[in-house]
This record gives sequence, C-alpha cells and structure tokens, in this order.
Amino acid sequence: MKRIVCAFALLALFISEASAQKVINVSVSNPAKIDRMDQPVVISLKDYGVVCSALVTTDGNEIPCQLDDLDQDDTFDELCFLADLKGKETKQYQVTLYQEGEPRPYPARVFAEMLVRNDKVKEKNRHNNFIESITARGDCANSYNIQHHHGVDFESEYNGIRIYFDKRQTLDLYGKFQKRLELQETQFYTSKEQKAEGYGDDVLWVGNTFGLGAFRGWNGKEPTMIDPVRSRTQRIISYGPLRTIVELYDRGWQKLNMTVRYTQYAGHRDTDVDVFFNKPVGDYLFSTGIINVKESEEFSDHQGLRACWGTDWPSSDHENFKPETVGLGIYIPQAYIKSEEPANKDNYAFVVGTNSNHLSYKVIYCSANETFGYHSAKEWFSFLTEWKKALEQPIKVSY
Repeated sequence: MKRIVCAFALLALFISEASAQKVINVSVSNPAKIDRMDQPVVISLKDYGVVCSALVTTDGNEIPCQLDDLDQDDTFDELCFLADLKGKETKQYQVTLYQEGEPRPYPARVFAEMLVRNDKVKEKNRHNNFIESITARGDCANSYNIQHHHGVDFESEYNGIRIYFDKRQTLDLYGKFQKRLELQETQFYTSKEQKAEGYGDDVLWVGNTFGLGAFRGWNGKEPTMIDPVRSRTQRIISYGPLRTIVELYDRGWQKLNMTVRYTQYAGHRDTDVDVFFNKPVGDYLFSTGIINVKESEEFSDHQGLRACWGTDWPSSDHENFKPETVGLGIYIPQAYIKSEEPANKDNYAFVVGTNSNHLSYKVIYCSANETFGYHSAKEWFSFLTEWKKALEQPIKVSY
C-alpha cells in the first residue's frame, strides 16, 4: 500500500511540475553580414497563462532575461533577452516559463529613477524620496520643480536622459566619459568630487526646443507644447536589468489621451520612442525633431534620418560647466513623415502623423567627452548612416 501511495505521489508531483512550466524554442537570425550585439528579443506572454519566473538558455548556457508588466495589472506581459549574433548567424534559444517563483536576479545594465526632493538633504546627489509615478493636474502652477532633477531619468551604459515634467516634456542629456551606469550616484547633479573622478554631467541646453526628439503638436506653422491638459503623469514601468521603460501620460490634450513610452535597452545608445493614443489620429498632425545646437552642422538623408553636431554651454553657470560638444540624431520611419521642415534657430523639425493610434521613432546621441565614442561630425554622421542600415535590417525571431 505504501508503494502505491508513493507511486501516486510521484505521479502527482510529475504532473504538477510538468504543468508548472512551459518551454518555448526560439530561433534568432542575423540577416546582416556584420556582427550584432545586444539585439533585443521580445516575446509576448499573452498565450502562456500566468508566468512568475523564466529561464533562457542557449547552447546549454543561461543568459539574462527580464519579465515586464506593461499595463501594471500585476501580470507579466512580455519577456525579453538580448542576443549576440555573428554575421549571418542563426542561434537557438530555449525559454522556460514557470508558474511559480520570482524573476531571476541579474546584474543591472540599465537604471531608472524618480525622486521628490527631500528638504533635509543638502547634497544635490543624495536625495532619497523615491517614487515611481506622479500625476499633476493641468492647473498645477509649477510641475517642473516638483521632482528632483525635474523629471524621470534613465540610462544605459552609453547614455543618460531626463525628461522634464512640464508642458515641454523635453529630453535633456547627460554626457559620459566612461561606459558605465552613473545616474544613481550623480542624480544628474554631478559634484565637483565626482567630476574629478571622471563622472559625466549635463551636456545640453534645451530651453523650449525639442532637445532630443520630444514629441509635440503642430499648428501648421510651428511645434506646440503639450498644453493644456487635464493632467500629466510620469511613471516607471520597468527598472531593468536589461531594459528600462518609462511613460508619459497626457490626459485631455487636444481631446486625446496620449502615452509616450521610452524604452532603453542595455548596450544601446539609441532609445525607442512609441506614442500611443486612445483613438485613431488620422486628422491630427504632430511634430518632433532635434535641437539646432549652436552653430551646429546638419546632416539629413531626407528619408527619415536627421542629425547635427555642435557645441554650446549646457548651463548659464559658466563657473561649474564648460562648453559641451554633442552629436544628436533621430530616425523616423517614412510612413509617419508628413514633411521635413527647414532648420530654424531652434530646431531641425519633422511634421509627423499616423492613421492609426500608434507611431514610433528612435533617438540617439553622443558626447564628445566619451573615451569610447565619436569626436567629429564626420565620424558621427558616418556612424548614424550605418545605424539606420542596421535598423532597416532587423534580426528575425521565430517561435
């Protein structure tokens, strides 16, 4: 009798374990002749039931992966991992999904942070009132100064970006000397001691311009701010370790509700921008682009890729800051482009639109301070040309 009971117990355990996990075989191919590193592979989990943890392997070796809850309903919606592929290579990955447990911890390669100022903390890079979402009513007098560093920030090893929490919703930039994560230590306010240790700092003055690819309205002649609104929200959807996702949610803007999602992948200097509306917007025109950095040199292929290289003071504080040279870039799929506007003193602009409720584009930048990057307009524009070619020849994923 004991043997029969044990047999039934083992059978029940086997059935339980089998039902608690699902295996997905994923094939990833690189169609290009050049090697591709840190290529994002994203798998929707909508057909796999409840997923609590996951394991990804290739050639029997575990690689980092990440589970994300995009709609914040406490159920994971996507799994992502990063693939390294040689030219023309195809690799096989095994993804095991578990109905129990917790996401496996991996070293952080991205970072995101939101803060409300702590009046008891005097050092500008030591504030500790951490939040992950904040909403201001449309009649808020000064939302720009509610958050420390004026809005959500995020980074990969290559870049660091903060987005202003006001009607501009501008992307401001942090330039690095070393390829590493820094914003947790500097909080976008690098101390003199940190500067002496080789930490980066703010490298761009943005004013009312696009900065790096802010999304705006269009009145037929010029960009318009995201104002008035019933409310505006910033929130962190994912902290990493392989990608961080932050969102801006504007309620009641031009009779629309709009979500602007920024996704930053590890190993990438470019940032994905996705704009979602609560209804199709075929009757609307919008705008985006990049700031016309003082005396900058412009580049455009007139097919969605536009860039500049220039030098300006990032701040009116000339004692603690120096003139900074940056390269900026934006790539917009041609399907969304209505016109490429002539440069003016503020911006290199595009008028954009979509007949659906979604459009997307990518932004990218470098600082001439980098020991690992680009140091001339020629180098930067050449890199961006190859970057666009890679974007238009993405890896192929099947499962």
